[in-house]
This record gives sequence, structure tokens and C-alpha cells, in this order.
Amino acid sequence: MRIRGRNLPPSTRWIVPAAARRRRPPTDRIQAPSTAPVTGYLQDDAAPPATLRLQLNALQALSRQTIAVRLTMLAIGTPFAMANTSDGAPTRAVLIVAALGITISYATLRDWDRFAPRLLAHPSLMALDLLLGAVLLLTASPVSPLAYATVCTPLLSGLLYGWRGAGLFTGLQLAVLLTVHRAWEHSPGAGAGTLLIAGFCVAAGIIGVTLRNLMFRFGTATQALAEATSRLAVAEAVESERARLARELHDSVAKTLHGLALAADALSTSADRPAPDPAVLRRQATLVAAAARRAAAESRDLLTDLRRHTDLTETAPPADLRTQLTARTRTFTTRTTLPAHLTHTGPEPPPLPPETTHHLLAIVTEALENTHRHAHATRADVTLTVTATALRLTIEDDGVGLPPAPALAEASDSGHFGLVGMRERAEQLGAHLHITPGTPGTKVTLTLPLHEPPTDTHRPSRTPHQESAHA
Repeated sequence: MRIRGRNLPPSTRWIVPAAARRRRPPTDRIQAPSTAPVTGYLQDDAAPPATLRLQLNALQALSRQTIAVRLTMLAIGTPFAMANTSDGAPTRAVLIVAALGITISYATLRDWDRFAPRLLAHPSLMALDLLLGAVLLLTASPVSPLAYATVCTPLLSGLLYGWRGAGLFTGLQLAVLLTVHRAWEHSPGAGAGTLLIAGFCVAAGIIGVTLRNLMFRFGTATQALAEATSRLAVAEAVESERARLARELHDSVAKTLHGLALAADALSTSADRPAPDPAVLRRQATLVAAAARRAAAESRDLLTDLRRHTDLTETAPPADLRTQLTARTRTFTTRTTLPAHLTHTGPEPPPLPPETTHHLLAIVTEALENTHRHAHATRADVTLTVTATALRLTIEDDGVGLPPAPALAEASDSGHFGLVGMRERAEQLGAHLHITPGTPGTKVTLTLPLHEPPTDTHRPSRTPHQESAHA
């Protein structure tokens, strides 16, 4: 929110001086604070922060409380002042001045939103308040309880105008006190009372300036913290989305394009033979075309999934895990000619969120793809086991088994992100993934607890920085 007066709500526009509005650039960014060392209480005024609502409401409340304190002190001190004043003209003068001060304070407190902008735009109105305090001191004497109501003038000037305004009006107030002291110097206790009120006026001006600067500096620090937090949240969201896109591309389009490249290489080799077989060329060309169409379809599915993530107002229905597992294993067998069998034990799997089903299917697909490309296996078995507390998926083959442990740990460094993506998906689900060598072959076991509905599929167990390192 900009700090220009016309962009502020009416209840908070009054606190920003015109000079301050001219000094501030018309942007929402926070300017770097001055590095010049300034010491003491009467330091340079803090610039109003870009977000003003909280600070302005607090300053408005303090200013109104100052007016309320002045009104209370006038109402309480008037009877005591009249009792200590001689009859006749002095009593009537005290009564008139006190009544005038009470009326002005009450009107200002009740219609603060109307009086405050004028008071801020015209500091001379504060001089009228100072004049009223001078008359009050002259009529009631410095030792009267009414004299302490004049302390509110330096406090209010510090809140509204900063240290320059507080210094000016506090100095004028001290000049008034000096004049009052000379008029009442023969009255008992006048010297001590004048000195005490003078000290209160100086302290009140300093307190007003200090409160004003503290609030504005607190607002600036709060704004900077909010901006830093928002930037960090955006950066983490971007890194997390990059890691997700890397997994999706690896598990879909990247594999298909790899197969397309192999099919194209085979077609090129067959075409370079002295007497190429037209049937073989036709079959290999058909494979290349099918792989290209599959890559295009997977790209469309990825784009559709991205748009579905953008629309947060729609909730996708639960997906049938068993049906989709059956379709995946059948498609895998048709495409690779490697037999893949699905076995289901236990009750029907419970309805799962689409994201949970998507991650489970991606892990199964990646495990089957590794069996086809790296294990040199003759079969693959997928087992779905459902119990009251867990859902377990097991993918087992009879291939050559896993590589040595160091090679497995360096998979991501060598550009093989399949196992890394499987582990990341399992962590997002809150599931346990175990990859163990068989005799022979490899066994991949994924255990998903069902004691709580697995709806929070976006909660990563690692930090987004760690997650993006694999992407």
C-alpha cells in the first residue's frame, strides 16, 4: 500500500505529513535506512513504512489517549483549582478557561477523524492549544492540578510532528512557564511547581518522539520481514515444483524419447544394409511413429496435469488403484513383450486421492521400466496387498539384480534419476520404500500406512533445497 494520502483510508490518512509524502517515492518498496550514526533520543524522524495501517492505528490510539488524559485532568483538577483560588474574578477566570479546555478536548476526542487532519496540516492550531495552556497556568498558578494538563501539548506534538515539532512546542512551553514563574514567583511553591512542570514537558516531548519513531521503525522491520518471508516461500515453491517437473519428465517423456532414439537408430542401421528388408523397415518405422505419438500423448498428459494443479478450486475424484495397476501392467507387457503379472491379496484398496494414486503408479512404472531396461529379466511380478493398516506394493523380477552400493549411491550424479525419483515420491506419500536384491533379481517394496487418510501428498519430508538438488 502506498503512503500517499489519497491512497490511505480516511481514518489513517491524517498521520502522514505532506512533506513526508513528497519525500517518499511512489513505490511500494522499502528504502534502505540511512547508515549515518545518530545518537540520542532526539534522532531523525523514522520514515513512515510502506505498510501504514497498523502503525497509524497505534499512533491514532496514542493521540486520542493523550487527549483523553488531558480531558480527565481538566475535569478532576477544576474543582481543586477553584477551591484554592480567591473569590471573584480569579475564580470566574479559572472556571471559564477550564470549561473551554474541557469543551475543546471533548470535541477533539469525539470527532478525532475530523480534527486530526487539520491539526496535522496546520501546526498553528497546536499553538492555540499552547496558548490555552498558558492562560490556564496564568489563572490557576503553576501549583494548581490544572497546570499538569499542559504536559499533554508536548506529548501530542511529538506524536504528530516528530522531534522538530516536539522541540519547537516544548521550547515555547518552557518560555510560557518562565513567564508564568515571573507572574507567580511570590506564591508559595511556585518555583518548585514550575520546575516540575517544565521537567514533565521535556520528558513528554521526548516520549512522544520516541514512540513515534519506534512505531515507524517497527513497521519498516515488519514489512521487510514479510517481504523476505514471501520471497523465501516463493523460492521454495519454485524449487519444489522444479523437482516435481523433473520427476514427471523423467518418468514419462524422457523414457519414451529414449525408446524413440533406440528405434530410430535401429531403423537407420537396417536402412544402411546392402539389401534392406522392406518388412523390417516398415516394422521399425511403425515403432518410431508409435513412440513419437506416445511421447506427444505423454506431453499432453503432463500439460493437463500442470493445469489441473493450477486450478485449486476443483477436487478430483478418488482413483481406482487396482484398475489402473492392471492397465499399467498390461500396457507394459504389450510394449516390451516382458510378462508382467498383477496379484491382489486382501480386501479392495480404499479410495485414494489422485495424487497418491499417481505417485504409486509412477513408482510401479519406474520399477517395471528398470526391470526391462537394466535387469535383463524374463518376468516381473507385481503384488498388491491391502490390510487394515497398510497398503503394500511389491515389484519383483528374476534379473541380474542391483549394481554395487557405491554405483547405486552415485546414480543421480551419473544422470540416472529413476531411483532418486522413486524415493522422493515415497517420501512425499509418507511411505517406506525398500529395494533389496533377490536370488536372483531385485525386489522393490513400497509400504503406505493407512491408519490416517493419505490426503497430504504435497508435504515433503525433506527441505525443498534438498529436493531440488536432485532435479
